[in-house]
Amino acid sequence: MPWSLTIGYVYGTAVRIHVTFLLFLVWIWAAYYQRGGASAAWEGVAFVALLFLCVLLHEFGHIFAARRYGVKTPEVVLWPFGGIANLERIPEKPSEELVVALAGPAVNVVIALVLILLLGGTTGVEHLQDIENPQVGMLAKLAGANIFLVVFNLIPAFPMDGGRVLRALLAMRMGHAQATQTAASIGQTLAVGLGLLGIFGNPMLIIIAVFVFLAASGEAGHVQMRQVARGMLVQDAMITHFETLGPTASVGDAAEALIRTTQKEFPIVDGAGHLRGVLTRDAMIRALQAGGPDAPVLEAMQGDIPTVSLRSPLEAALALLTRSRAPVVGALDAEGRLVGLLSPENIGEMMMLRTARPEGRFGPWGRKPGA
Repeated sequence: MPWSLTIGYVYGTAVRIHVTFLLFLVWIWAAYYQRGGASAAWEGVAFVALLFLCVLLHEFGHIFAARRYGVKTPEVVLWPFGGIANLERIPEKPSEELVVALAGPAVNVVIALVLILLLGGTTGVEHLQDIENPQVGMLAKLAGANIFLVVFNLIPAFPMDGGRVLRALLAMRMGHAQATQTAASIGQTLAVGLGLLGIFGNPMLIIIAVFVFLAASGEAGHVQMRQVARGMLVQDAMITHFETLGPTASVGDAAEALIRTTQKEFPIVDGAGHLRGVLTRDAMIRALQAGGPDAPVLEAMQGDIPTVSLRSPLEAALALLTRSRAPVVGALDAEGRLVGLLSPENIGEMMMLRTARPEGRFGPWGRKPGA
């Protein structure tokens, strides 16, 4: 994740803090300092840090529940608006997704109960609600904050936990893709409502609303893409007409190819047709600025490009493309020669065509998938 700092690993999952979260702590310190001086400022930062520790434990509730179903989590990132555990995939069985979605809020329920037991009879419900009151103790504030996290996360706004619970329940009665689309539509509607509330007093709600709206749209598109890819092979969707560059080519040669074609990624292929790497348009521009047109493409290319067999399932190739965050995936024949490319753009175009004519012929291949 760009602009994030790795602070450690827990059972193979990287724990990262986004730079904006550190800026958020600085803003908290300044805000509390204006209210009550340095002691209040440090107390405010300590409370926020403990609160986000609870958020991190919430995310690990999801992570350990997902691991039970064989789903790995490469990283979890803390943002000013919360934490995001980047699961490799979401379990498609509704019962499994339901468990994973509820595991996070369940952690906050346990934390709140433990804190309330520690407080004994020294605090009341009114103290749990009044988090902003400086007279309320730290433990009571944390207990109240965890209760708030449970209630807020269970709002049925996909892709928040409540939205995933909603999708799991809907998927028990309808298809996974249709359940996702329904849950995403409800989530976007609620996001608009949160945004309107944020306009009248809480800017953080606007940020959360934008995130929920865009994430719901992205998740729905991702599920739709997987649905389209199911049953297809890489050769059914790959780009087969593209220009390549040799290992001895210069960045100037790549620039001429960029003008001459509509490509944005240029594979670097040796004499035997084996993929050495890919030169993207952005990397090309940076190389031109740094070394001029005579700079070799081998120094500017991205070398860790994932490859698959052209007979591999398209769904697996899509997962690899998402997981690697590479610009393209190379499709190889039986001899290991590059014969095709998969990019997010051409997959999106294929999805549009399949949506327009789900039973018809489409694309330059002139055949249906599997033909």
